Amino acid sequence: MKELKVTPIRNGTVIDHITVGMALQVVRILRIAERGASSTVSVLMHVPSAQMGWKDVVKVEDRELEPREVDRISLIAPHASVNVIRNFNVEEKRSVTLPSEVVGILRCENHNCISNTEEPIESRFRVVRKEPLLLRCAYCEREVTDVLSNMK
Repeated sequence: MKELKVTPIRNGTVIDHITVGMALQVVRILRIAERGASSTVSVLMHVPSAQMGWKDVVKVEDRELEPREVDRISLIAPHASVNVIRNFNVEEKRSVTLPSEVVGILRCENHNCISNTEEPIESRFRVVRKEPLLLRCAYCEREVTDVLSNMK
């Protein structure tokens, strides 16, 4: 039986240990389709993992993630790791960390919240609980019920 493997990338980012079933959401968060990928993006789903049982992996060639993108990923894949690849070598490896406050990433579900008006402020959510994730708006105290739908 012939085994197919994903080829290594020369430069870019590998997001590993993504919660199983969330790889396509990671691709959405990174806005791959909106930006128009000029390099290969590999999505591996339901991959065996000694550490997690099962995991997803996303490989993005020729792109390193911005800190805010890593914060977005931490909201849906809190156990993920981000590996920066340069010249086929892992140059940097770090675990995503859920910040204590999420700034400018989500919209408040309360349409009357000051963060949804013309005021020059960024949305702010405090992390009340990490698992299961519970975020609360710093301005109106509304809890976020759907993180993915409210990402900016």
